Amino acid sequence: MSDASDYTPPKVWTWNKASGGRFANINRPIAGPTSEKELPVGKHPLQLYSLGTPNGQKVTIMLEELLALGHKGAEYDAWLIKIGEGDQFGSGFVAANPNSKIPALVDRSGPNPVRVFESGAILLYLAEKFGALVPTESAKRAECLSWLFWQMGSAPYLGGGFGHFYAYAPTKIEYAIDRFAMETKRQLDVLDRRLAESKYLAGDAYTIADIAVWPWYGGLAKGLLYGAGEFLAVHEYKNVQRWADEIGARPAVRRGRIVNRLQGDPASQLHERHDASDFDLKTQDKVAAKA
Repeated sequence: MSDASDYTPPKVWTWNKASGGRFANINRPIAGPTSEKELPVGKHPLQLYSLGTPNGQKVTIMLEELLALGHKGAEYDAWLIKIGEGDQFGSGFVAANPNSKIPALVDRSGPNPVRVFESGAILLYLAEKFGALVPTESAKRAECLSWLFWQMGSAPYLGGGFGHFYAYAPTKIEYAIDRFAMETKRQLDVLDRRLAESKYLAGDAYTIADIAVWPWYGGLAKGLLYGAGEFLAVHEYKNVQRWADEIGARPAVRRGRIVNRLQGDPASQLHERHDASDFDLKTQDKVAAKA
């Protein structure tokens, strides 16, 4: 190992300096709002406050899939939350999600607004609300929810673990990168073995389990996360590659993955979505052409 350190943790940790790295300006050890800022409300039943990260993509893909299935009540406004600028610490967002993480959903279709936070909870809420993309038969439902919660428990090792130390940390720490690269490859192997025996994660049917896992692990398999495709030899996971390509070709997935997106090709960035026509009229390439 090349990362010897003479650091000894104190008896009691205190927050007395910036943490460093890409997200140092928004990291803090306390919760709650830092400013008074109400959330905007659009015309549709569902109000989404998010950013086009893998966690945000889960929900916009889900909503686009529901609309593709004919569920008109799934129409939504997707408002951009710029986490790098601290939007998630505004009082309105904290009221929608006390954990100050995207995404947050507010369902205004009933007499009283319903807040839903945590991406897995939002997927399950929407699936049950519209009776779609989650099995009803007991064994199939159990398989689907098992993979949904596998993703919720596993992705922090990929994002906050491997992704942070490989791509974002201010220094490269061999031990940390090795530790989380090993776990990330183990998780890819878990998926590859499952997808060797099953078309989708929960069986023969596409479900919220696939919608939850694809933005993280499908993105990783296609070299879209952290510039780490070669480092992790993602091409070796043939079944994950097959599944990632198949899901990535779905029209609803292609739409959902660009909503609230701030990076990449301007044609693949739709900063806010308030109408289905926005995909044709308001991507950043179209906005720039009109400027």
